[in-house]
Amino acid sequence: MAALPQIGGDKGLAMSPTSSRSVTETVNGSHRFVIQGYSLAKGMGVGKHIASDTFTVGGYQWAVYFYPDGKNPEDNSTYVSVFIALASEGTDVRALFELTLLDQSGKGKHKVHSHFDRSLESGPYTLKYRGSMWGYKRFFRRAALETSDFLKDDCLKINCTVGVVVSSMDCSRLHSIHIPESDIGMHFGTLLETLEGSDIVFDVAGEKFHAHKLVLAARSPVFRSKFFDCSEDDKSETEITITDLEPEVFEAILNFIYTDTLMEEELTASSLSSTSSVSDTLVGKLLAAADKYGLERLRLLCESYLCKDISVNSVASTLALADRYHALELRAVCLKFAAENLAAVMRSNGFEYLKENCPALQSELLKTVAGCEEECSSGGKSRSVWGQLSDGGDTNGRRVRQRT
Repeated sequence: MAALPQIGGDKGLAMSPTSSRSVTETVNGSHRFVIQGYSLAKGMGVGKHIASDTFTVGGYQWAVYFYPDGKNPEDNSTYVSVFIALASEGTDVRALFELTLLDQSGKGKHKVHSHFDRSLESGPYTLKYRGSMWGYKRFFRRAALETSDFLKDDCLKINCTVGVVVSSMDCSRLHSIHIPESDIGMHFGTLLETLEGSDIVFDVAGEKFHAHKLVLAARSPVFRSKFFDCSEDDKSETEITITDLEPEVFEAILNFIYTDTLMEEELTASSLSSTSSVSDTLVGKLLAAADKYGLERLRLLCESYLCKDISVNSVASTLALADRYHALELRAVCLKFAAENLAAVMRSNGFEYLKENCPALQSELLKTVAGCEEECSSGGKSRSVWGQLSDGGDTNGRRVRQRT
């Protein structure tokens, strides 16, 4: 191989070769669209759709459109249609798509329409402007759909995946050093497990928990005050009795303090049953404990988890819990949900509890209803909150007249 030319003759320095690399890849994101009450959506008309909430992938907003009577007039409602639409401003957005109708029998025989598998044949699809769509006019024959395992309890579930094509110039060095994720939580977790150097014992319903005052004080202002902003007698205390928490709750609190995480199985085990109150679940009790010990991140984790389980039957009790333990974000979500579903919420048992025990929250709910009404009148909502009441009964089953 010939030598590279040198600058300035034999005494000059050889220039190192430069390189660059263009990388074209997809930024992927998914959204699950649950269509509850499929039978009631039928008959809305050919070309009319139910839209999912918008979701963001690759810097653009997207939405799933489901046409229960089909999109194509020529098909005479023989098929349902499903499309993915660009819901934000953009021109010539290139993307790959996948639509999956979920088999709800547990057999895993999902119906998949994927553009990802055919990307080499036709390349990405280009959406020219806001409202451009990709999908299938004949997504599924309606008669077959209604007798299939895809429809369960009058509910359909559709997974949508979007892969937005992006190109970039990679000028990074050929060699790099991988930096692992922080493992400080693992090390502190080991410290809790081994009990090495522990200097405080908690007695919770007869169960003993060993811990370290410095770790607790660093994480909780309540523990810091108890261990270091107190008398000498209190500082020398080596055992504390906890009377208002259950052992499993206190153990989860300790694990969070040391590792900054909650185990997924802990949250899953706390899922709300049809007969229990949200305050009786583990995550509800953790929210109360987070408020007690000033653990703000734990409070937000609990709020986020409880937010996913809000329903007509649980929103009133969740709202009361959020208000009691200063979970402001969860409280705001509950108020908005209750206002937007007021007629159904008023018929729930939780609303009766709210009326009897939390009159101030009722006032807050009315303010939120007024805000929803204002949003509705400006075109932000398709249906008035008071209109909901006129369509349904109150808690005693009576019709409610719309106010004028």
